[in-house]
Amino acid sequence: MQDRAIIHLNVTDFAVAVERVCDRSLVQIPLIVAPVHAARGVVYDMSEEAYQEGVRKGMALSVARRYCPRAKVLDPRISLYRRAMTALVKQVDRYTPLVEQGAEDGHLFMDVTGTHRLFGPAPDIAMRLRKQVLTSLGLNPVWSLASNKLVAKVASRMVKPFGEYIVGTGEEHSFLAPLPLTLLPGLKGGEVKVFADFNLSTIGDLAGLSRQQLMVPFQKRGSYLYDASRGRDCSPVAMHRDASLQIVREHVFADDTHEYGELKSVLTALVHEVGGSLRRKKMLVRRIGISLVYSDGRSCSRQATEKAGTDNDFHLRRLALTALDRAWKRRIRVRSCVLCCDRFLPRSPQQALFVVESAQELQQQKVLAALDAVRDRFGKKSLCLGASV
Repeated sequence: MQDRAIIHLNVTDFAVAVERVCDRSLVQIPLIVAPVHAARGVVYDMSEEAYQEGVRKGMALSVARRYCPRAKVLDPRISLYRRAMTALVKQVDRYTPLVEQGAEDGHLFMDVTGTHRLFGPAPDIAMRLRKQVLTSLGLNPVWSLASNKLVAKVASRMVKPFGEYIVGTGEEHSFLAPLPLTLLPGLKGGEVKVFADFNLSTIGDLAGLSRQQLMVPFQKRGSYLYDASRGRDCSPVAMHRDASLQIVREHVFADDTHEYGELKSVLTALVHEVGGSLRRKKMLVRRIGISLVYSDGRSCSRQATEKAGTDNDFHLRRLALTALDRAWKRRIRVRSCVLCCDRFLPRSPQQALFVVESAQELQQQKVLAALDAVRDRFGKKSLCLGASV
């Protein structure tokens, strides 16, 4: 069986890197990406210079300014970072279809196992790809190569902000053993405290414990820690979703908000835009997902489904609000809201033999048809649902 070859590509401080590509005058200047005018804005990303001064992601902007008073603060441009991430993935897709990407954080995994006959050895692929990304996008990524995702991710952490690292097959345990436990991916805050209580400081210390010993303090997590400390990871590289199989709309609030009514209005506007797109494409959607990005950088995503599928704005709004209620669990301001629709069905051109729609649904269809006609003629903003105002 052929050894796996997993490349981890990571553009350090992705938002800052993209901003510096757009404005070269920002190079070498300490940068903080955070909502400037938000009452309780937190750091979305920061440059290496600001990091060295003590600034961290999720830190309150007021605190970050005190740590690094000379830093320039930029408002996050999530849509720009998402476009940059899409361009990065297109560069990678040339070498393998097995690509697992983050949202807009600049890191991804590539499974290049068995591609050496087409593109050469895996290290050559990584070096060539890095040059292409630097030339075409102006981004300079870190890359690492290992036999699995866990070891590759740790290796890339070793060479930030710039560099490369190769961990050969069979060298996983010796590579991880001397490293601090904080470099091990997937750790939880409480686990780090337990490690300190047991006087465990390196990954090798953790690997010295048996599976049974780890099950006592960590229960089910003991099995993961046992395998991870030895560099074992069988998880596959999950292919990224085809954007053509999704409809995504996003709204970034000018000021972070905790008003439920404001979120409902925004979702109504997004749903109306999606509904018109579905009707033009003669498609029905069966699932709607809502993702809320909070001021502290954390996010929460929830979904709602309708088995038969729909393109009715009123039904879509009901699904969106159901998903919103499931995601609305934290008393923290919301920075942005993302609406994602997938699981599509084609609308049948054949009329139903028996009328199954209620009088209310028939009336809604007439209203939406009239809305579409007006918007097609006078523009998308000419007419909208009252609930979106």
